[in-house]
Amino acid sequence: MSLEKILAISGKPGLYELKAQTRGGFVAESLADGKKISVNVRHNVSMLSEIAMYTYTEEVPLREVFQNISEKEDGKEAISHKESKNKLEEYFSEVLPEYDEDRVYASDIKKVFQWYNILAKAGKTDFSAPKEEEKVESSSEEE
Repeated sequence: MSLEKILAISGKPGLYELKAQTRGGFVAESLADGKKISVNVRHNVSMLSEIAMYTYTEEVPLREVFQNISEKEDGKEAISHKESKNKLEEYFSEVLPEYDEDRVYASDIKKVFQWYNILAKAGKTDFSAPKEEEKVESSSEEE
């Protein structure tokens, strides 16, 4: 499972998996409770595969940060996002040592851990990059 179909929807708690497109938006399923919701185009939606964290040298894709947390925690849940700011920042600097402390806020770090724990609970801990060759091969086989 990659993060290609995992969404964060503003105004809605948790993470959602894209299930189907509709005329005015799409249908998403909550990773927490499995409930399906209809989301229209007015909602601000972020795909986790498009999010990156600032470091002093480059932007690191969120999936790489999740992969680092997963390796550190052996695929299990990480520190709670409700821990103190100092504990969260200390832990985050272990999984992403070069993060830009001026541009990555405590609220961003909380969200990373909250999202990671939601994904871990849902059993979605394969954060490897989508393979371009497989996408090309599967599309040419379908033709």
